[in-house]
Amino acid sequence: MGIQSKIILIFGPTASGKSDFAVKIAKKINGEVINADSMQVYKELEILTARPNNKEQKNIKHHLYGMVDVNKNFSTGQWLKLVIKKIKEVRQRKKTPILVGGTGLYFQSLINGLVKIPNIPLKIRKKVRLMQKKEGQNNFYKKLLKIDKKIKNKFDPNDTQRSIRAFEIKLHTKISMYDWLNKTKPKFKENEFLKLYVNFNREELIERISLRTSKMLERGAIQEIKGFIKIKIKKDSSVNKVIGINELKQYIKNEMTLEQAKELIVIRTRQYAKRQATWARSRMINWNKVMPNEITSLIKKINK
Repeated sequence: MGIQSKIILIFGPTASGKSDFAVKIAKKINGEVINADSMQVYKELEILTARPNNKEQKNIKHHLYGMVDVNKNFSTGQWLKLVIKKIKEVRQRKKTPILVGGTGLYFQSLINGLVKIPNIPLKIRKKVRLMQKKEGQNNFYKKLLKIDKKIKNKFDPNDTQRSIRAFEIKLHTKISMYDWLNKTKPKFKENEFLKLYVNFNREELIERISLRTSKMLERGAIQEIKGFIKIKIKKDSSVNKVIGINELKQYIKNEMTLEQAKELIVIRTRQYAKRQATWARSRMINWNKVMPNEITSLIKKINK
């Protein structure tokens, strides 16, 4: 199966240049780019989310960017529904779908299917989180094994987030998280995917994050936030997670200098990139690590 017949998945930490990488591949293999980043779906935040602008989208078709109003929550399930449809449309045009983004959960849902677990009541979620905090992760994981033996060796015992999730699912549904997972059927076969992880050494990535933050400010991120402030955003809206919103709001309100705001944006972006890398290490073990300058050799290798 050559590269043109694949569904290409490109994941990487923020500021790793994965969007440019996707476009370069698209030009070489007649592809179209599809968004797999949960923050780049929002209409009103092009600059702060580093969404490809009109100029960058000019020669290659881009899909699922800037399509959601900031006042609307947008779930992984909604994205999955849209992306499956879009992949099929791109393939019907005899083009190659190239999904690019930094939202690991989006990729996981596409590869494995989305688990249809009932909503866990807030009361149970709070109870489990308090238990984990009180017991400590080591004891909490031991308690989890007692109520759900099937999770043994399924993930790192130090993975707090997954331990809590497994515990609350078993507690509420009486069914193991991994039985729920086994019920889930993905829409595409595993061998249809070409999984690429854009890899950078830490020092170079830190430099890129700092440079990109400066460019965002030059491009008009402050004006973008001034417009954003006028919109009444719900407190629980996922758009509030966009790095730079709170920092630039504080600058606009004269609560900090622009230099302080910029420094905080860089720090938070570095922390986010670290979380993305941690996700990749634990859940993207079989992905191909590539550097953006390896496109030509990569395509030749796959097409052999």
